[in-house]
Amino acid sequence: MRTRATTAIAAALLAALTACSSGSSDDKADPASDSGTPAAEPTISVPASKEGDDLEAAVAVYTAAYFAADADTGYGMLSKRCQGEISADVYAGVVQQAKADYGEDHPATDVKADVSGELGRATYKVKGLPKFDQTKQPWTLEDGAWKYDAC
Repeated sequence: MRTRATTAIAAALLAALTACSSGSSDDKADPASDSGTPAAEPTISVPASKEGDDLEAAVAVYTAAYFAADADTGYGMLSKRCQGEISADVYAGVVQQAKADYGEDHPATDVKADVSGELGRATYKVKGLPKFDQTKQPWTLEDGAWKYDAC
């Protein structure tokens, strides 16, 4: 049940990230434009207070997957660099042991993200497990998604 919920959260996060991509080929130029040139794309400005929201969501999904032993989701959220340092099988063993040792109800709380371009730092607490609390944990933006980069 928990794995299904984690997968649903990850899917929702992915859907939210892809919703920001360019429009479909069915998009038409602004019909009000008589000049024959397409209207300019609107500029989207993300307020500074919101630019870490995607990273905060990624931290929540990754932490839930880690303690639920959802190795597919967790491993998929590792940066390419980290995947080069740990195999999927070894990672699966690590998260299975974490679930056996601590249980799966340890969400990330008080998540704060500091983002600068494609680099992010996340500070958060892990409910009930202060030894897993993180300060300025490194994350990287790869292919439009935040990836855990603290390997």
